[in-house]
This record gives sequence, C-alpha cells and structure tokens, in this order.
Amino acid sequence: MHMLADLVDVVIGVDTHKHTHTAAVVVAATGAMVAQVTVAATPAGYRQLLKLAGEQPGRRVWAIEGTGGDGAGLTRFLAAHQEQVVELDRPKRAARRHGAKSDPIDATRAAREALGRDRLAQPRAAGQRAALSVRLTARRSAVQATTDAQRQLHALVVAAPEAIRERLRSLTTPRLVSTCGRLRQQTTWDTETTTVAASLRAVARRIQLLDTEIAEHTRAITTLVRAWRPDLLSRTGVGPIVAAIVLCAWSHPGRCPSDAAFAMLGGAAPIPASSGQTVRVRLNRSGDRHLNQALHVIEGVRDARVMWGLGAASDRGR
Repeated sequence: MHMLADLVDVVIGVDTHKHTHTAAVVVAATGAMVAQVTVAATPAGYRQLLKLAGEQPGRRVWAIEGTGGDGAGLTRFLAAHQEQVVELDRPKRAARRHGAKSDPIDATRAAREALGRDRLAQPRAAGQRAALSVRLTARRSAVQATTDAQRQLHALVVAAPEAIRERLRSLTTPRLVSTCGRLRQQTTWDTETTTVAASLRAVARRIQLLDTEIAEHTRAITTLVRAWRPDLLSRTGVGPIVAAIVLCAWSHPGRCPSDAAFAMLGGAAPIPASSGQTVRVRLNRSGDRHLNQALHVIEGVRDARVMWGLGAASDRGR
C-alpha cells in the first residue's frame, strides 16, 4: 500500500468553519508548510483556494476535515474542478505543544496527518446519497422528538388528578395518544384538572403531527432506495431505513475497497488488544454508529429467522 507522500508533491490541508476556511500547503517530501491563507466560505473564497493550489508545482491532493459539514461546499466545488480530495473524518489529535491551537496550525496538521495515514477516505458522494442523508437526519430528529413527547405524556398521566389518571393510566401508548388527543374540558373540573387535560391534549397532538412527519420521511426514503438500489430491499433483515443507512455509509463504489474496510467503517471489526503472551481483541466502539446499529438489526432479524426455522440456508451467508 502506497503512502500519500509517494503519490503527490503537495498536500493542501483545510480547516473548515461555517464562515471561513483556512488552507495550508505542505510539501509531501518534507512536511514543510510553504503557504497558508484564510478565505471566506463562499464560491469566491473557493476560487482563491484553487488559485493558491494552481501556484504550487507538481501533483496535489486536498485533505479536508468536515467534507459533509462545514466543508461540504468546498468539497463540491473541488469535485466540479476535478481536484483530488481525501476526507479526514476523525482526525487523530496529537498533543499540542504548550496548548497551541489556531486555524493555520490545524490546517497544517490536517495535511501532515493525511501524509502519515495508510488509509485515506474519499468524501461521501452527493446526489442520491445526500438526498437520503438529509431525509434520514430529519426522520431521526422526528423520532427522537416523538419519543421524548411520549415520555412526557406518560409522566403527565402519572401525576394527573385522579379524574384523569383513572381513565388513562392503563392505556397502551398508541391508545393513550389517541385518547388524549380527543380530551375535552368538563365544567366540573377545577383549575388543575383543566390545565392538565389541556397539556395532555397538546402533547398528544404534537405526537400525532410527528408521527405524520415520520411516515412522510419513511415514504420518501423508500422511494429513493427503490430508485437507487431496489435489490437491497430483497435481502433478509433489510428494510427501507436500514438500506438507506447502509447506502449513506457506503456512498459510492470505491469508498470501501474491501469487506474489512466496510466492517471497520461500521465499527464491526474487532480491535486487537494483545500484550505480551496474551492474545485478545476488544469491541470496536468507533466507526459509523448508525451503520453499526443497522448491521445489528440485520443480524438480529436473520438470527431470529434461523431460530424459528424461517431462514433459508442462503440467507445465512448474505
């Protein structure tokens, strides 16, 4: 496996922020920083960076932190101009001498770190993957919000006046939401009971709105997956949400050059933890945790099918 220093002459490390990007040009052979600039995170700023890069002799590569966040615009701009970009997703933060930190220092560190890595990730693709990612993010937020609201609803019922609590405390969550969403005020209730009932109704209706939003995101995700990789949905244990998570992590051909690389990306590869004559491995808690959860769901479904005699032999090897 070739190190980056054997393939290029300069590395341009970029420390990205919301409003500005700082780039540092580092010579691959020596690691020396020969130029640096801070520009606005706008198309005009991106053109300044490209001009700086064009002034450097030889082959070049960009090492960018946050290609899917603050650096997304720059990454798309560079891709449109056929520039080679590598992603530093979780940089190894070396100890900073005397606590030194600045944007130029971080940009230089990004370039030097890329030179020292034997595995470099490509930025995730745009287009269908980006569309899926946005939908997944919005759906994940709605799911978390409805979970929180359900907890609040149950907590309100536990502490509610007896006139309300007696009616609601034995209901399942779906029936509780439906019932609370239809609560009506009664003239015989005191101020506390009236206020609790109004709050229960408000929280229940919020849950109903969130459920509608979740369903809308799920339908959109299903449509995107079927248009991109419908074959995934025929695999045991793979539904639209799991398929979308896997596709967002995988992104495009070449991002994961081997099964081992994909396992490491999903935090499913064991980590060596041997010392002396003790040979052992430990659980990998790194990688894409959403992908790790999706892999866990797939394996759980397949194990259940095998346990109940429903899984074909071919399912076990997928």
